[in-house]
Amino acid sequence: MNQLDKLEAQSVYLLREAYKEFKSLCMLWSVGKDSTVMLWLTRKAFFGHVPIPLVHIDTHYKIPEMIRYRDAIALEWKLTMIYGENKTALDTKQTFPDGAIDRISCCKALKSDALKHTLSGTWPRYKLNHDTQKYDLDTNTAPYTGVIVGARADEEGSRSKERYFSPRDKQNDWDVGDQPPEFWNQYKTDFPPGTHIRIHPLLDWTELNIWEYIERENIPITDLYFDQGEGKRYRSLGCYPCTTPVESTATTVTEVVNELRTGKFANIAERSGRAQDKEDGGGLETLRREGYM
Repeated sequence: MNQLDKLEAQSVYLLREAYKEFKSLCMLWSVGKDSTVMLWLTRKAFFGHVPIPLVHIDTHYKIPEMIRYRDAIALEWKLTMIYGENKTALDTKQTFPDGAIDRISCCKALKSDALKHTLSGTWPRYKLNHDTQKYDLDTNTAPYTGVIVGARADEEGSRSKERYFSPRDKQNDWDVGDQPPEFWNQYKTDFPPGTHIRIHPLLDWTELNIWEYIERENIPITDLYFDQGEGKRYRSLGCYPCTTPVESTATTVTEVVNELRTGKFANIAERSGRAQDKEDGGGLETLRREGYM
């Protein structure tokens, strides 16, 4: 087995373990490259089927192409697609683009708070209707207590502190010092009632691994990751007021792989184009302790 085969096998095993052990389970899908690879691995783990609802937190400031891609793939692959939002913050214009709050507070409101309440079922969820191709109010308000997330340890500092099966409290808050040991592929999946669990099947993958796997498997991803003739492409995707592209002429997956192999970005953080990371001291730990993805 080569490195990609080993990573794939481990991720498939973790996905199946999560499905076996946690009954109220969902998967976060940001529509970025990592969570799309995770979605592809889930289809492999369950023989073309995705038996887990996908949850997307819509800030309404995502790059429009991301939402078009999300819905096109959800319809093509017959996914159970759910989105949640912070309607109050949006309606009252308590956001960074409206000039009301700073970026970190905006991320907390539109992402962390929206995620917490969407997972708990206390705020409305919207479910894709495959017949009308529109989103309807979801009548299921049961909480999701297990959440599969496409975080990678090498992507950002706080994520390197995660476990494959990482506990949160009832409010989704993360105690970094209270993480179970995971030795020799032995994972703790027995947690006290009320514990919220994050599952991280991609924890050992690198940025290059992700792109090599996309190339090998021919996984469809959004064109935002490629140069559209302006000498720039996105390396990490987020809300358009806070996300900037990197200098690159890569127009295909193979060109992105070759670019990464040259070491061009070896000393540049993958999320360097995400402005909120800079306001949080160069990392996301403050937000992630409060429930951020």
